[in-house]
Amino acid sequence: MQIFESTKHFLKNEPTPIDRIVNPFQRFASEKAAGGIILFLSALIAILWANFISYDSYDDFWHTKLTIGIGNYSISDTFHFWINDALMAIFFFLVGLEIKRSVVLGELSSIKKAAFPVMAAAGGMIVPAGIFISLNLNSDTFVGWGIPVATDIAFALGVLSLLGKRVPISLKIFLTALAIADDIGAVLIIAIFYSNDLMLTNLFISFLLVSGVIIANYLGLRNPLIYTIVGCLMWVFFLKSGIHATIAGITLAMVIPLKVKINPKQFFDKGTELLKNFKNENNFHQSRGDLGLTTEKQSSTLEELVKYTKKVESPLQRMENNLHHFVTFVVLPLFAISNSGVIIDSSINNIFNNSLAIGIILGLFVGKPIGIFLFSFFACKIGIASIPSDLKWTHILGVGFLGGVGFTMSIFVNGLAFDSQTFIATSKIAIFIASIFSALFGYMVIKLIKN
Repeated sequence: MQIFESTKHFLKNEPTPIDRIVNPFQRFASEKAAGGIILFLSALIAILWANFISYDSYDDFWHTKLTIGIGNYSISDTFHFWINDALMAIFFFLVGLEIKRSVVLGELSSIKKAAFPVMAAAGGMIVPAGIFISLNLNSDTFVGWGIPVATDIAFALGVLSLLGKRVPISLKIFLTALAIADDIGAVLIIAIFYSNDLMLTNLFISFLLVSGVIIANYLGLRNPLIYTIVGCLMWVFFLKSGIHATIAGITLAMVIPLKVKINPKQFFDKGTELLKNFKNENNFHQSRGDLGLTTEKQSSTLEELVKYTKKVESPLQRMENNLHHFVTFVVLPLFAISNSGVIIDSSINNIFNNSLAIGIILGLFVGKPIGIFLFSFFACKIGIASIPSDLKWTHILGVGFLGGVGFTMSIFVNGLAFDSQTFIATSKIAIFIASIFSALFGYMVIKLIKN
């Protein structure tokens, strides 16, 4: 009996009308540069809206109130708040998952692996902060020292991917590891220096919730619904604790399990057995005719196979994969559109006479490449790190410039640092200028390297 040969009632293996519409977008989304391109277009939309349509309409729209909750158990705030404090918590949750994976299994999993990118990241934070502080030491703008410290990894990797095969794999790994180490520093800076007066009771409740997740993991309750509910509750209590609510995302990510229940070999053996059972079910035609439908036994086999596919992938890996596109194509573009709108007029001519703007521009465009290059070079000279054999120091300089693409992360810190709309607007323009020049110089430096 030829079980699998009858295809009379099967759907043709041809693209449907919906597939023809969706497939080009899916192919675009799979490109490494897609995230950076979408971010750039989102910022451009915001700038065009604010300057050529109406800044008032831009500002009024993002300050429209939205209430989420029921009765007394609700939060009412602006679209801007829900994006910056709520959706960005999901972004930081994803960052936390990437950090944990890298520290446990990846580029930062040993001192030998981590030394080179960590030293580079340290230089990329210390030197820009030092430049900014030296120019704004006795000013109200001093609090903005964290702005040039940050790197927008999506944009930086997007620029790097535009260079195609010219870029060694080890350089992409280095930039990714550098950005993750940079993210760790940025998170610590936000938690320590850009939080308000602490409400210890709410903070204590938040950590009780974290403890609950740890206990649930120990008991084997690794259900995404549990993590979602606890994450939402943690966000509320972090919001009320004085620590920026996005830190709830990082904190929860640290307790998401990375261990799998079965190893790949066990999955392969069990999967092979289940697929044989599926194929050997001999009542297929008699019970279901020629429709190609599965029998009850085959359906049960498929359900068991699905269970094993979940066991071979850790909750951390699964959540990281599921969230990646949502964060890249929804969260960050919304953040860019809602935060990048700034009026660009004749006052931009005076920006180079402004210590706040100069501190940000020099910090990102000059401080980042100098810090990343010198600290990584020093680490190699003293023997605690080594540069990958297929890289040149000009590669590191190019990545140093790409590290100066602060964009969304710098804008995020800018919103935490200042209340003054004048300071915020000045900082945004400086961030745009520094990020554009950093991206261009990073691209050109790496492109000019001879293979």
